[in-house]
Amino acid sequence: MSTSIVKIENLSHRYTKAWAIKDINLEIKNIGVTGLLGSNGAGKSTTMNILCGVLNQTQGRVLIDGIDLRAFPLEAKKLIGFLPQNAPLYLDLTVDEYLRHCAYMRRIPDGQVKQAMEEAKERCGVAHFSKRLLKNLSGGYKQRVGIAQAIIHKPKMVVLDEPTNGLDPNQIAEVRELIKEIGSDRCVIFSSHILSEVQATCDSIRMIEQGQVVFNGTVDDFNNYIAPSSMVLYLNNPPAEAALLAVEGVTQVKTLDKHRVRVSFEAEPSIAEKIVSLSVSQGWRLQELHLERSSLEEIFARLSNKVK
Repeated sequence: MSTSIVKIENLSHRYTKAWAIKDINLEIKNIGVTGLLGSNGAGKSTTMNILCGVLNQTQGRVLIDGIDLRAFPLEAKKLIGFLPQNAPLYLDLTVDEYLRHCAYMRRIPDGQVKQAMEEAKERCGVAHFSKRLLKNLSGGYKQRVGIAQAIIHKPKMVVLDEPTNGLDPNQIAEVRELIKEIGSDRCVIFSSHILSEVQATCDSIRMIEQGQVVFNGTVDDFNNYIAPSSMVLYLNNPPAEAALLAVEGVTQVKTLDKHRVRVSFEAEPSIAEKIVSLSVSQGWRLQELHLERSSLEEIFARLSNKVK
């Protein structure tokens, strides 16, 4: 039986009397990009700080590749790469000088430092800026250097806190692709408050609200958390609204234009099949059927209200 890359058991923490997080249990077994969601004050930052060894928890355990982070911090932290929201860059250093410093901080043996630097620079696309001062890099390339320091020691787990924050759309797309590429051979935990970023970048999602886990599943599971209750039909020969209202399970029909109709329905797994069958038998000439799924914001709001 293989060991999970990350395992959080009954994790709880409080700064004063109130619990910031309470009895969080999470497990990530495979490589890939996992999104960590949570609104402000939900406990996401507390969880991340404990996960990276920045903060000692009040109760519970964090295991990194089977190693207890609190009991054996040095051994566990060798397996962790971390990019906080504000990248810890020394702006008066060159890219090479900074990454060499990070390599020594990560206790990479002297004979392996140069190779580790070159591999990290190449992977993050900053090799051509080796001699440039960090303060003269664009925001996107500063983030790339920040990611390079997080992977220079080849950790099993990389935690990235809001890595696309403050970047322009082109830079966001570039950093997103870099994160997905890094997730091809290691566990990446990607924290973001931008739902579309999580949807575009991650394979799975963990969501924390009011100090508890309210969602744990794939991106598809998240997108389908609220079952669709309406669909838009494109019909070359649309029937009268009454004909569609007569279909079992249909609750409302609204004509949108000459060919498009919105049909609202109750939870009914075969509703689409019924409409397709009727279209054939009645000559409605159905060209397109589109289920209207809930927006990410609606799903987030529903999950945020899950814990009372």
